[in-house]
Amino acid sequence: MTYEVAVRAEAALGEGPTWDADAGRLIWVDILGCRVHTYDPVSGRRTVRTTEQHVGAAKPRAGGGLVLNLRDGIGVVDPDGTFRTLRHDPVPGRRANDAAVAPDGSLWAGTMRYDEAPGGGTLSRLTGDGTVTTVLDDVAVSNGTGWSPDGRLMYYIDSPTRRIDVFDHDTGTGRVTGRRPFASVEEGAGFPDGLTVDADGCVWVALWGGSAVRRYTPDGTLDRVIDLPVPLVTACAFGGAGLTDLYITTARTGLTAPHPLAGSVLVVPGAGEGLRQPAFRG
Repeated sequence: MTYEVAVRAEAALGEGPTWDADAGRLIWVDILGCRVHTYDPVSGRRTVRTTEQHVGAAKPRAGGGLVLNLRDGIGVVDPDGTFRTLRHDPVPGRRANDAAVAPDGSLWAGTMRYDEAPGGGTLSRLTGDGTVTTVLDDVAVSNGTGWSPDGRLMYYIDSPTRRIDVFDHDTGTGRVTGRRPFASVEEGAGFPDGLTVDADGCVWVALWGGSAVRRYTPDGTLDRVIDLPVPLVTACAFGGAGLTDLYITTARTGLTAPHPLAGSVLVVPGAGEGLRQPAFRG
């Protein structure tokens, strides 16, 4: 598969690509740059919003605007651009990381310590009424989260484990049980980072330090690898009018001689067929 450059940028830690189907645009963040970006592939229009703290993820809200996974908690941006705090939960030495919206519209927000200490991160579920439930409280680097097409499985990555795990997901209560390994990334191939699930139930995983995106079939078999020129590949998501284009975020933080495309958003046209992502109901 051949990649193209969607957005040429120098993001320190580009992350969390999300296709906003209602607006026809890609949303992504630069975590360490404290910026939320949007990109319209039809018009080429780009916007940038600066946040006052590190931002792990930005997702569309059902009523318009965005929900932000921030260092000190969860914030929302209203349709008129007004920012307000939804949940204030600062922990010294900890920041937000990847997040995802479940089929029921709840936000599953991950955290990690800046020093990546084991057990220093969490994964929490936030419903539209502000109720918070801790799903996992012993995480190092909370990363990719996604659901199978029928919503009955949840995939999750705690990057240092080198595993993509899978849970049984109760679509009525949001409860997850039966955690087990789905696939593992071998030593020397990088660390699993962000993920997305396609319409066939295949799991696409970005490899931090691995210069690639991998696709695993529903039984955990590796069947496709997209090689990329940048080492720090952070996340991927399907977008475009038919949800067939795979957008890939990258980073350049810590690299002494970064590739010219490090920190850019890449795209693989016609990579597959994605799932329409729900918006946060809050």
